[in-house]
Amino acid sequence: EAAEIVDCGGNCLAPGLVDIGVKVCEPGERHKESYRSAGLAAAAGGVTTMVTRPDTTPPIDSPETLEFVARRANEAAPVNVLPMAALTKGRAGREMTEIGFLMDAGAVAFTDCDHVVTDTKVLARALSYAQSLGALVIGHVQDAVLSGGAAATSGKFASLRGLPSVSPMAERMGLDRDIALVEMTGARYHADQITTARALPALKRAKANGLNLSAGTSIHHLTLNELDVADYRTFFKVKPPLRAEDDREAIVAAVRDGLIDTISSMHTPQDEESKRLPFEEAASGAVGLETLLPAALRLYHSGDLDLPGLFRAMALNPAKRLGLACGRLGKGAPADLVLFDPDKPFVLDRWSLLSKSKNTPFDGQRMQGRVMATYVSGKRVYGAK
Repeated sequence: EAAEIVDCGGNCLAPGLVDIGVKVCEPGERHKESYRSAGLAAAAGGVTTMVTRPDTTPPIDSPETLEFVARRANEAAPVNVLPMAALTKGRAGREMTEIGFLMDAGAVAFTDCDHVVTDTKVLARALSYAQSLGALVIGHVQDAVLSGGAAATSGKFASLRGLPSVSPMAERMGLDRDIALVEMTGARYHADQITTARALPALKRAKANGLNLSAGTSIHHLTLNELDVADYRTFFKVKPPLRAEDDREAIVAAVRDGLIDTISSMHTPQDEESKRLPFEEAASGAVGLETLLPAALRLYHSGDLDLPGLFRAMALNPAKRLGLACGRLGKGAPADLVLFDPDKPFVLDRWSLLSKSKNTPFDGQRMQGRVMATYVSGKRVYGAK
């Protein structure tokens, strides 16, 4: 009797997106993004669960800081927020955090984000300890020395633009090292962004060998390439840098084949002052909560991926990796839903985004696919009734 019947008008109903790797800038930089603004942006983008990064100021590396952000998120965000915690104290790569206490406080995974732990012994100990507790460790697979200071992927384009660049092999080397440590420790591990064709054979071997390992990629690396940087457009500066078109096509194929498990927005808000700088000096990152679904639908409209494949990578797989009940349509599953029209065209205006920061590479671009309504636990959090 209490059920509400909604006429979806022939549009698509799907599980709400589970976005691993969202940066919300509380504490420390609320002017870039708050839990309220990120939550509203997520709801508008069909993201019903944000898995947030610990690279804040200060980092989320203690139970007290974690409890603060969890409380803030619960008060301010209309969607589910699951915090990750730092793997090492201060994300400095020298001493691991209190993984057990942080799990008790609600941490769903552990990561130093783009601060690669260069001390292999420290990382091995952290992975061993995480394995004993069943904790998930998320790694940024880049060789830190090779990729230091890089703003582009090495090749003809970077050379012509005079940009400091990094070889795609830096990703392969970082992945090879982490795979070896996962094999040694038996830890649960997720590579946050695989972006190059060179890394895929190593990933395939690791999975074939039965390691507890999964991998993701970002929507920007699936839909953009290095040429989009054009005349030093800093909104296209992300980390790792955008890759060659051959790499982009290889990553799309890896998602289609299930070799890469998840697609995320890697939502990284930066204010205008951080981006309006020479390309080398500009901050990396792009907002993506509201553009994740319409950008992903480019792959559907181009025939590269079907809708079930997209939602497997954006909802079901990330939920399964984190042990969540959401990410699926089924009896007894949480009613975290997104209703969308996959064909509705629009031109993106970055000033219409609900994020506090407007650093999107899709500004002014024609896109296809609009969220009509978003539901969290059966409650409408976005869309007109």
